[in-house]
Amino acid sequence: MQDAGPNHEGTAPPAEGGAGGLPQFDVTTWPGQAAWFLIFFIVVLVLMTRVFVPRIGGGIAEREGRISGDLREARRLKDEADAQAAAADKEMSEARARAMKVAGEARAQAQAELAAKLAEQDAAFAQTSAAAEARIDAARTAAMGHIGDIAKDTAAAIVTKLTGQAPTAAELASARSN
Repeated sequence: MQDAGPNHEGTAPPAEGGAGGLPQFDVTTWPGQAAWFLIFFIVVLVLMTRVFVPRIGGGIAEREGRISGDLREARRLKDEADAQAAAADKEMSEARARAMKVAGEARAQAQAELAAKLAEQDAAFAQTSAAAEARIDAARTAAMGHIGDIAKDTAAAIVTKLTGQAPTAAELASARSN
């Protein structure tokens, strides 16, 4: 009868002279395992060095090339944009200078027109003023000419009122000369 010890199903039977247990620790199988390890290691090494690493390296190099190309293109576009901005600034300053010149000319022309109209209005005012002065002088002269008659009539009215008798023309003429 067999021992009722632990269940060893699925384990390798103990090798001759071996104690049983894990096959990895069985020294008799190590040369075969080492041979297969070296075969798989060499195959994987060859695949890595000849196939996978060059593909990855090529992808990296291609990506670096694309990035550097994109950076060069971005620098070129930036330089182009800077040049266009400088040209636009130059055009704006030239347009501003032209606008200032046109505004200055328009201002000068408006001032000249205003000065001409003011001179014209001053001349018209002077002419109207001279005509008014002439009319005033004529009216003053006429009024001064009538002052004697007015004074004579006023004196006659006063004397008549005070004395009750109207003065004669000879009395009024003698009073005027005094």
